[in-house]
Amino acid sequence: MPRPVGRPRANDLSVGEVAARAGVAVSTLHFYESEGLIESWRTAANHRRFDRRELRRIAVIRMAQQLGIPLAEIREVLAALPRDKALSKADWQAVSQGWRARLDARIAQLEQLRDELDGCIGCGCLSLESCPLYNPSDRRGREGAGPRVWIDAMTKDQA
Repeated sequence: MPRPVGRPRANDLSVGEVAARAGVAVSTLHFYESEGLIESWRTAANHRRFDRRELRRIAVIRMAQQLGIPLAEIREVLAALPRDKALSKADWQAVSQGWRARLDARIAQLEQLRDELDGCIGCGCLSLESCPLYNPSDRRGREGAGPRVWIDAMTKDQA
């Protein structure tokens, strides 16, 4: 999408306009651009301009980040999408299909956490009163660090 230096077009936006429309800081846009997630171009006066279509890419980035998807994976997905047109519903459906299984697993984990929050959350320690009942002689501690019950359940689900 980079254009030769020239005059802005009617649908081009300044970095400040994009930041305001996308609800992010200008520094965030610079970061996204440095990471290859979005692109801009420069006017003859060396002002940074963005094609309006970048707003959809930014929306995808922000949503994916809120879902915990790493930037490297977001970059891969965006690289596979067309740069010469705005992201369509079909484009977004293709992206979301790839993330569906991961999000379903995350939802299941969050539901389990919610449902077990008042008891053991998988760390194996439970409490001083009940730990000997569910974790005699701290056997979970010998299995490794971290939330062993959850790690075991996640490993099973992903297999």
